[in-house]
Amino acid sequence: MTKLKITAGPFTFDARLETEDAPKTCAAFLKRLPYESKIVHVRWSGEGVWVPLGDEDFGVTYENHTSHPAPGHIILYPGGISETEILLAYGGVDFSSKMGQLAGNHFITLTSGLENLKTLGNLTLWEGAQNIRFELV
Repeated sequence: MTKLKITAGPFTFDARLETEDAPKTCAAFLKRLPYESKIVHVRWSGEGVWVPLGDEDFGVTYENHTSHPAPGHIILYPGGISETEILLAYGGVDFSSKMGQLAGNHFITLTSGLENLKTLGNLTLWEGAQNIRFELV
């Protein structure tokens, strides 16, 4: 099992890559580690934060995809009808864009710190963009 440390805003989370269910997405993401960006609150999808990635190409298609990630699940939308993005669900999510329903590849699951997810989501909503960093443990 490949373990990650994710620092988002003032919080640190342990996580695992879902290498069995999303091997191509995990491999593409591993090549980018450590990965640093900003999260902002989602526009359409509910209780989630996202990393907008424009037309960045991870070279993957759908695998282990869902429109309803659970709190603590991180998905990668590989692009197509909307821009590429990484989304972290902190509550109820119905993944969509102004173009309609989307599905993203569930490739990371948080394994600790879940009690801080809602606070992170609210912080991002009310205070604005937060730093995020993904790194191998």
